[in-house]
Amino acid sequence: MTWQERRIVTFLSAVLAVLCAVVLVLLGVRYKENRAAKETFDPAGAVTVTDPTAYTALSYENSEFSLSFALDETGKWFWTADPTFPLDDTTILGITGQLASWTPQQTVTDSDALKNAGFDQPNASLTATTAKGETTLLFGRATTDGNSYYVRLNGDETTAYILPDTLYKLLCRPVYDMMELPKLPELPEERLLSITIQGPEGEEGTDRPITVLTAQQGEGITTWRSNGANVTDVPAVRALVEDVTTLAVTKCVDYHPSDEAASICGFDAPAAQVSVRYTSESASDQTFELTIGSRLPDGSGRFVRLENDTTIYFLPTAFLDPLMSISVNGLEG
Repeated sequence: MTWQERRIVTFLSAVLAVLCAVVLVLLGVRYKENRAAKETFDPAGAVTVTDPTAYTALSYENSEFSLSFALDETGKWFWTADPTFPLDDTTILGITGQLASWTPQQTVTDSDALKNAGFDQPNASLTATTAKGETTLLFGRATTDGNSYYVRLNGDETTAYILPDTLYKLLCRPVYDMMELPKLPELPEERLLSITIQGPEGEEGTDRPITVLTAQQGEGITTWRSNGANVTDVPAVRALVEDVTTLAVTKCVDYHPSDEAASICGFDAPAAQVSVRYTSESASDQTFELTIGSRLPDGSGRFVRLENDTTIYFLPTAFLDPLMSISVNGLEG
C-alpha cells in the first residue's frame, strides 16, 4: 500500500469516526428526551388506559353543577340522576376519548408555579372509573391565554400538567344540552290538512280566540281558507305555514318538571295551543299538538310542550311571532 493510499484510508477512518460520534450523540439526546417524557407522563400507567371503551363511570363538577354517568348492562351510557333521561352520549364519548389520549402540553413542578395554579379554588374536578380503579383530575386556573388549564392528577400536589381546554369545555356542558331531542313529524305543506290556533284566556267569561285554517290540496297547489275566505296570500298565513313546515326543537329546558316549574313556565294558562292535522306518509290522518307557555325573561323565546310530553322545551321568538300574532288577533292583526 502506497503512502497516498494509507493517507486516504486514514482520512476515511477519521470521517467514519466523526460520523459514528454524531450518531451516538443524537441517539443519546433522543434517549434522554424519551426517558424524560416517560418519567414526566405515562398515559397508560399514571393516568388511565388508552382504550376509551374501558370506562364504566364518570362523575364531575364545576362551579355551576355536578353530574354523574354510568354504563348499563347493554353498554349504553345513562345519567345516574334519572336513568330514563334520553341521553345523547356524544359528550360522554368525547370525555372518554380525551382521557384515553390525555397528553399534556407542559409539566409543571416548580413550587411557586404550583402555588399559583389555582387548585385552592378549582374550576372543575373529574373522576373516571375503569376496572383498574379511579383516576381523578382537578382543574385549576386557566393559563394566561385562556386556552389551557392547570390540572392535578390523582391528588399529586408535587406536579401539575397543562392541558388544552378541550376536556374542560366538555365538563361545562349542561345535561339538558346532552338530551336526544324528539324527532317531530315531517310536515310539508302538501300534506297539511288544517292548522287550528287557540289564543290565550281573556277576561273571565270571554272565550279564547280560535283561528282555523283549512288546506285544500290540488294540482300541486295548496289553498288556505279561513271562514270560507281564501287567505293563501295573507302574509301572516304564509309566515305561519313556513314555520310549521320547518318546526324543530333545539333545546330542553326541564325534563320531568315539577308542577311548580310548569306553572312558572306558563302552562297553567297557556299563551296559545296549536293543533296541526296532516297526512302521514302512509296516507293516514294524524294530529300534532303544541302548547305554548310564557315568554323567557330575556325575550329570546317561549317555553313549549309537545303533544302529551310533560318535558318543557324552548322555541325562539322568531319562529313564534307569526303564530302568537294570529293567536291573539286572528288574521286581522
